[in-house]
Amino acid sequence: MAPPQGQMRPGRQLAVLGAIFVVLYLLVFFSGGASGGWKDRLEPRLGLDLVGGTRLTLEATNSVDGRAPTAENLEEARRIIENRVNGYGVAEAEVVTEGDRNIVISLPGENRDLTEVGSAAELRFRKVLKVADGGGTLPSPAPSPSGSASPAPSGDASPAPTKTPGADATPSPAAGGQGGGAPAPSATPSPSPSAASPSPSAEPVPAGIEEQRKAVERKVGAEAWAAASALQAPADLTADPSLAEKLAPFAELSGREVAVLPTQMQFNVPTIGCDQLDDRPPASISDPNQQVVACESGTLKYLLDEAKVLGTDVDDASAVLDQTSQWVVSLDFTGEGQEKWTALTREAVNNEGQECDASALGDEGKCRVAVVLDNEVISSPQILSVLTGNSQISGNFTNATASDLASQLRYGALPLTFEAAEQQNVTATLGASHLRAGLLAAGIGMLLVIIYSFFYYRLLGSVIFLSLVLSALLVFGALVFLGRQIGFTLTLAGIAGMIVSLGVAADSFVIYFERLKDEIQEGRSPRSAVSRAWIRARRTIISANAITIMSAVVLYVVSVGTVKGFAFALGLATVLDLVVVFLFRHPIMTMFARTRAFLSPRVSGLGRVLPARAQQAARDSRVKEA
Repeated sequence: MAPPQGQMRPGRQLAVLGAIFVVLYLLVFFSGGASGGWKDRLEPRLGLDLVGGTRLTLEATNSVDGRAPTAENLEEARRIIENRVNGYGVAEAEVVTEGDRNIVISLPGENRDLTEVGSAAELRFRKVLKVADGGGTLPSPAPSPSGSASPAPSGDASPAPTKTPGADATPSPAAGGQGGGAPAPSATPSPSPSAASPSPSAEPVPAGIEEQRKAVERKVGAEAWAAASALQAPADLTADPSLAEKLAPFAELSGREVAVLPTQMQFNVPTIGCDQLDDRPPASISDPNQQVVACESGTLKYLLDEAKVLGTDVDDASAVLDQTSQWVVSLDFTGEGQEKWTALTREAVNNEGQECDASALGDEGKCRVAVVLDNEVISSPQILSVLTGNSQISGNFTNATASDLASQLRYGALPLTFEAAEQQNVTATLGASHLRAGLLAAGIGMLLVIIYSFFYYRLLGSVIFLSLVLSALLVFGALVFLGRQIGFTLTLAGIAGMIVSLGVAADSFVIYFERLKDEIQEGRSPRSAVSRAWIRARRTIISANAITIMSAVVLYVVSVGTVKGFAFALGLATVLDLVVVFLFRHPIMTMFARTRAFLSPRVSGLGRVLPARAQQAARDSRVKEA
């Protein structure tokens, strides 16, 4: 017989809860990132304080007006810092933005000094002296660049600034570390003069670099080092297989090892490819007074002159439509920056100072200027005339590519700095100890709640126990799924948030059960009391949980670092506890109210609350139903 209209159907709520569990754990086992055995699929993503590693929270500040940077600039900074962190060659590094001014860097599994990755990023404008293939492959056709070659930068096709005016500057030769041509193996080979390379500098190489360079020399071997030092220009390995065999060890070097090699060697050795050059620490090519090697699009290797213009010399950059309705990037320089830019364009147009050779000329036969951001050449426009005012970089731009380049140029000019708001280094051993301690604390907390529940509420304690178990399973499944989908990591602070949520869950039990006692004391039958107690306690339970959730949201928004993990875990556990309250706790109480055990004061946990008249009313009600 169907229950009367409006009467609760506990089976339906329990079925909905069961469906939620089925869907959640199907997602856990079969969603996008799931792989490995069932144990691997059930493993949540753990934070650094539980597995060990380094976390650094950087707070971005604007030294001009003190205001927070724009979301666009912060995202651009995040991308740049991510490229720097990836230069360490670590796996699963994570760089994310938090709030409107924070960038959080996480390197799991190892401790590193991350101070340099937060240094202010500056663009470098350098004249392109030579171009070579950056594939870094062993014997494959790799002809020397022809005099008419005009490599096209990524995102555009030979962009050329439109005419605008200039000033004067005399280029100076690059200082030390540029050499590559002594025939005998040496830790610091002496460069040989060439048309596009400066005379060797007598300035000593820093001791730290000298030691690293010697270590690389030992790694590749004396024969390979001597062959590389003797190169005066990029070699054609297809024409000399024996040279290819000699230079093969250089292909095995890491980016950090390549970074300590002389500049001419980085450029001339064909087996050193763009993959290795792009993995160098950005600081290795940040000196504006040295020639450097950098890649564009991961395929072309450029030998670049000293940086005559820096990113701080750019006042503004924007993507605009020109008179032909083509997208271009408009550049405005500061007063001093305009003078430097004019001098650089004059040098490029007249091919003065360190001359660019035929391989570096654009399709109009003019020298090009590379815009370098950390390790990457983001554009290399051909300079068609001396520019003395607003300049434009034109090419086959779309709105998106022009806006992206403008953003990079604008960020390079932004006086943005980062301060370390929070730094944490945790060893793997200490992380495992934290994990055991956190799980032990959570287990003890749940056990104490359960013991108290059975002691005070007896049969009703089983409802509390089952509710906590179901809540724990929901939270665990949600953690695994969210870690896989949005990268949420469980930290020690997150475990603390879940322990606190146990108290919130216990409060909702007390509110409901004490209200139930009040209803029974007023003479209502247990079955009627369960329904009325739920109606009267529901609002209080929702209000209490809502306040906890709002507190967690506010804490998540205003906090940084691991405190966010605490707030997220507390809010998540509280929301899921509400789900269990509505879909399990009240339905199961409705079912218990129909049992004989519920009417026994000793068994139900209601104690002396059940007066004789209430027990008699309950029996009468059960007789009528029968």
